[in-house]
Amino acid sequence: MPKNTYKIAVIQLNLNNTPENNLKKCIQWVKDAAAKGAEVISLPELYSSHYFCQSEDVDNFAYAEPLYSTSFTAFSDLAKELGVVIIVPFFEKRMAGVYHNSAYIIDTDGSEAGLYRKMHIPDDPHFYEKFYFTPGDIGFKSFPTKKGNIGTLICWDQWYPEAARLTALQGAEVLFYPTAIGWHPQEKAEFGENQQGAWMNVMRGHAVANGVYVAAANRIGLEKYLPETNGIEFWGSSFIAGPQGEILAQASVDKEEILLADVDLKLQENVRQNWPFLRDRRIDKYGDITKRAID
Repeated sequence: MPKNTYKIAVIQLNLNNTPENNLKKCIQWVKDAAAKGAEVISLPELYSSHYFCQSEDVDNFAYAEPLYSTSFTAFSDLAKELGVVIIVPFFEKRMAGVYHNSAYIIDTDGSEAGLYRKMHIPDDPHFYEKFYFTPGDIGFKSFPTKKGNIGTLICWDQWYPEAARLTALQGAEVLFYPTAIGWHPQEKAEFGENQQGAWMNVMRGHAVANGVYVAAANRIGLEKYLPETNGIEFWGSSFIAGPQGEILAQASVDKEEILLADVDLKLQENVRQNWPFLRDRRIDKYGDITKRAID
């Protein structure tokens, strides 16, 4: 019979521009999380490199990899060895000129439980992702694994309640958000607290509105590899929230950490029975949500 609880983990890391080192490092951190009892483990966004989207530079396409190559092989073997589910966010080369910001969901036997391609692609100062990434074309999905039904969205997807809702409606018990978000150092004093608070609040809202667990895995550290800029200070603060938005675990802003929490399916069902937001949706009145604006 399916278990009523399972333990999830998000790993918060500092990453650099050497894919081989990042791979070795992440393998070890996943092993450490599994040793602590984690059954579903998520790495941060674009785990294998520094956050290269700070500039528009064709040389950075060299960080991309075809499907089922280095990352899949390594983490497939690891998932099978440890008997865990691993969420592996990576830079996907689909073909020459078509690249995605993607994530494998690898099941406990090393098989692919699913693939997610980031749907919402930002274009902000030093977050120039539209230069690199084609928007996802396989939609929002819940992935049945041997540990539980999980949904994986990526970073900028965090801000969109539609993405969370469509994933939850397909049965996801947890929404994982591999992330690379931080402050522009020159703006931190004035805007930093509100920016960070909004980031956490919107995801806690997704947890409440959908009666799901939410787990965000961010990176840390000042990544300043362009001499003419101040770089990005990734703010860490990875967290796991329960189905009422309650914080179950939260990381620091500047330390590498593993966060753990239990997904309790009986609690989730109880919350949804008492806060029946999904029951009371007026699905007959939401047709205009697909419009860009309502004039």
